[in-house]
Amino acid sequence: MKGQKGYALAQAIHFERLPSLGSVWRMLRRWRQLARERAQLAQLNDAALKDLGLSRADVLQEAERPFWDDPLKK
Repeated sequence: MKGQKGYALAQAIHFERLPSLGSVWRMLRRWRQLARERAQLAQLNDAALKDLGLSRADVLQEAERPFWDDPLKK
């Protein structure tokens, strides 16, 4: 039956498995926060990094991570 194709497709989508708008918004905010923090970390001078116990190599490694790579999985 021709008219039932769209209905079958709608039945196949499980809307309860889709993330809520609030959770998507929180994830986008978290990604923005991670990108901002990594950029700020990369701008610190060597004296500040020494105070934090970080090397320039540590900072470069962290700064090169993609924004969606969340170590805390928030």
